[in-house]
Amino acid sequence: MIRKVLIANRGEIACRVIRTLNRMGIGSVAVFSDADRDALHVSMADQSARLGPAPSIESYLKSDRIIQAALDTGADAIHPGYGFLSENPDFVRACNDAELIFIGPDADSIESMGLKDAAKKLMQEAGVPVVPGYHGDNQNPDYLAGEADQIGYPVLIKARAGGGGKGMRKVETADDFIDALEGAKREAAASFGDDRVIVEKYLDTPRHIEIQVFGDRQENVVHLYERDCSLQRRHQKVIEEAPAPGMTEEMRTAMGNAAVQAAKAVNYIGAGTVEFIVDASDGLRPDRFYFMEMNTRLQVEHPVTEMVTGVDLVEWQINVAVGKSLPVSQDQLSINGHAVEARIYAEDTDNDFLPASGTLEYMCLDSGSRIDSGVRQGDFISPYYDPMIAKLIVKGGDRNAAVANMASALNRSRIAGCVTNIGFLGRLVSLPRFIDGDLETGLIEQEREKLSRPDRPPAAVLALGALHNIGVLAKPYNTNPWRELTHWRPWGYPTFLVSSRCQDEVYDLPIDAISSSHFRIKIGDSEIELELGDVSVHDVHIAMDDQWLNLGMSAGMYRLTVFYNGESWLLNFDDPLEVTADSGTDANYVIAPMPGAITHISIKPGDSVTTGDTLIVMEAMKMEHALKAGRDGKVESLSVAVGDQVEAGATLVTLEPGVG
Repeated sequence: MIRKVLIANRGEIACRVIRTLNRMGIGSVAVFSDADRDALHVSMADQSARLGPAPSIESYLKSDRIIQAALDTGADAIHPGYGFLSENPDFVRACNDAELIFIGPDADSIESMGLKDAAKKLMQEAGVPVVPGYHGDNQNPDYLAGEADQIGYPVLIKARAGGGGKGMRKVETADDFIDALEGAKREAAASFGDDRVIVEKYLDTPRHIEIQVFGDRQENVVHLYERDCSLQRRHQKVIEEAPAPGMTEEMRTAMGNAAVQAAKAVNYIGAGTVEFIVDASDGLRPDRFYFMEMNTRLQVEHPVTEMVTGVDLVEWQINVAVGKSLPVSQDQLSINGHAVEARIYAEDTDNDFLPASGTLEYMCLDSGSRIDSGVRQGDFISPYYDPMIAKLIVKGGDRNAAVANMASALNRSRIAGCVTNIGFLGRLVSLPRFIDGDLETGLIEQEREKLSRPDRPPAAVLALGALHNIGVLAKPYNTNPWRELTHWRPWGYPTFLVSSRCQDEVYDLPIDAISSSHFRIKIGDSEIELELGDVSVHDVHIAMDDQWLNLGMSAGMYRLTVFYNGESWLLNFDDPLEVTADSGTDANYVIAPMPGAITHISIKPGDSVTTGDTLIVMEAMKMEHALKAGRDGKVESLSVAVGDQVEAGATLVTLEPGVG
């Protein structure tokens, strides 16, 4: 019997595990780094223990400290969550040596599936279909390039260890192979401590469909059907759903049987996911799916499976870990309805999905959805960890209903203080291809133009910003009766000139105040009349063009975030006391976009560079970012070395002025 569980993780998965522990009457212990001292998962747990400084290598990856924390707090078991140490067989063995129950598979099973090349050989022996490719030990670049030539381009280079898109590169031509290989190896070494790779055929119309499996110590294994995870950016999932659109019973049975076969081949215990790549060029066919890898842990997207099967997978994990049998057999499982999950990230979707950090000044997610989150309003999104803010999960009677529910839920979700992908997600789930179920892993890249944010904010957004700037939105909260006379003049209507900035554009807006609630605003060549209705702290109604519009807002010092039609717009206003100066041409410098570590430098002082050349590669928020030259020129100075930690805004490279 388990009385207390230490969760060796952070964020939303730690919070999600704690919720099940609370329901089961089991005590919980949280662990935290210095960056997470005040985090939500810490406040939710019954007890907590400090691990170390913010970097995960000094905290959440310190297995000895985690095990000692479990012993010190009287925990019986450790739940690893996902990421960090969840697929580390040495950690499992260390738990066993300390007589702690590891809530997950045995070390040997993790080891068998931990290296993609060995796992694929094992799957071939078990009769599970695998993608054509090279899975051998020879890591000589020229040899791997020769293998890629034989496989035929395009190919996919993949780190043999780990997952999450790290150490993965699609290569279109032989000329690009060596550069892509170097980048993949560098990223794999930084993420997993292992730079070895495999090379596989890249499918032109691939879909990513995975099967949730579960095994117990009585050698029972079941599958809980499939999830479609085809919508990805930078090889990381964005939208997941269950069941997969267009899935036939014939293919579901074939994939389910193959997944169970894979789990049995490694004597699998607990929750796992067998990931398949599907050639969807001719629809979903039972002879066109191939084993990619097995994740020997709970998946980020597990809630959609829970929603359609009615199963609490964490509860199953805990029960199986203490030797209980699975509560149901395969024929007792069924699919009920359709579920969709959207991952809300702090990221700039129009800047190649660059991760962001910042304080969640205002956060209000759809109350009718399941929200799995590890943060709350006022929390800081740290550059040290994955920038996920929350998972938004909805269900419907069928896919059409679930997709409509997701679009509505995203439209009602608002975050200010940090750039997010909420607007992008709303555009994605409203895309005709997505609505029709026409999915593949390249869809986001193929539809980037349609998924891009509008260039200019709508007139209603600019108008609301102007009204905020002249103070009328604060009127309901003024107690001074003389404020009622703000817009009265004996000689006519007052006129204001408001200037605001949005997406690097400046908008000068003349406003005529006709009354305390009626205004005439000129926006470009157009003139609109606007009537102000109900106003609260975060909501406002305005009448424009004979329509009443509902807008949301979050005000800060000299800025306003406006929420309208699923998009958020940040309007900045000048501080009249602030003195600004021209900082020069940004193209003369390469600036760190966020805190991170320098992993590669390809230039030295005196080198000539061309616009678009990659000068420096830095790792931040679990991803590599190539920093490129903004113009032709010659390198004047280099301010960093490989291995340096840099802060956001730091100047890394300076080009000689006027040299091009």
